[in-house]
Amino acid sequence: MTKPVAVVIGSGPAGLMAAQELAQAGCSVTVVEAKPSVGRKFLMAGKSGLNLTKAEDLPVLLKAYDEATDWLAPMIAEFDPNAVRQWAEGLGQKTFTGSTGRVFPVAMKASPLLRAWLAQLDRLGASLRTRWRWVGWDGAKLAFDTPDGPQSVKADVTVLALGGASWSRLGSDGAWASILAEKNVDLAPFEPANAGLVVAWSDHMKPVMGQPLKGVSFKSGPLVSRGEAVISKRGLEGGGIYSISKGVRQGADLTVDLLPDISADDLAKRLSRPRGKSSWANHLRKTLKLGSARTALLQEFGRPLPQSPDELAKLVKALPITCAGLRPLDEAISTAGGVRQTALDGGLMLTQLPGVFCAGEMLDWEAPTGGYLLTACLATGRIAGRSAAKWAGAK
Repeated sequence: MTKPVAVVIGSGPAGLMAAQELAQAGCSVTVVEAKPSVGRKFLMAGKSGLNLTKAEDLPVLLKAYDEATDWLAPMIAEFDPNAVRQWAEGLGQKTFTGSTGRVFPVAMKASPLLRAWLAQLDRLGASLRTRWRWVGWDGAKLAFDTPDGPQSVKADVTVLALGGASWSRLGSDGAWASILAEKNVDLAPFEPANAGLVVAWSDHMKPVMGQPLKGVSFKSGPLVSRGEAVISKRGLEGGGIYSISKGVRQGADLTVDLLPDISADDLAKRLSRPRGKSSWANHLRKTLKLGSARTALLQEFGRPLPQSPDELAKLVKALPITCAGLRPLDEAISTAGGVRQTALDGGLMLTQLPGVFCAGEMLDWEAPTGGYLLTACLATGRIAGRSAAKWAGAK
């Protein structure tokens, strides 16, 4: 019997997982990538250690997906953090869990895992085409721009795993949105997620540029983060900011608690102690012990500082940060928006385009960094691949 022909467009984690499922189901699989090499954003993520997943109980982990929790829950339940670890170790990459519950490969980079994964796909018979950019359809065929000119491919089933709209130089440029919009696919507009803040610093902040903000707690709307941030020339960057950036994007105020382990009452009592001959500035330095970065931030957004211990304690516990919003979309780690749930059936097939499935970050969901992004990409890629294989077999 002739094998069903499956084309997977996009070679990130979601696309490669879909290709794996299709090949294991007996399809003839071709992975198509617009860039000269595969998994570029995956490899970039690996430069900071490749956080594969988060070792949390499933109900806790699923809360990270916010409005998309109900949608993603069945897919992630079938490929939970334990399954992610087993998958990686099945490819010869041992893993470990860090002190915060984040799971990493022992190699602490993506390249060994990617090489092993591509070797497995090769053994399964999957083929790869690079520098092939998908441009839509030519009748019933998939159309591509290639180094050899326009090419078209007839596929029995297609999986789109084209990423979001950030880091375009790595391949996620969101250009696919206009192609699907022409086919009346329901799309949510792209917005930056896990993005840094734009802050117009005064000259007062120059001495602390590049310094980390440690031991603080950021809050925007309902989102709270105890993560760190770095004071950069352009604003604030880092995990502590990324995880509350959604609140900023939605217009909520941003505050930072400079001493989250001390209550406002205790802080006011400390500030009320006699200061003798010490100046007010020295009294604050000795009492608060904020260090240079936190002190600079307090001066930047709190001046003139209240003289009342109670009022100053309140300010330290909820210092308003004035910013000009988030960094541009292409600089965000990930994106919100994309193909809405309403455009798909339960197997991630586009209802407007039978036989075309979607997976990964091009779907309309978002999550903070910390293993949640990669977990959902793998889980949705797995479901899309399995559903596509079943559909192709039935066809």
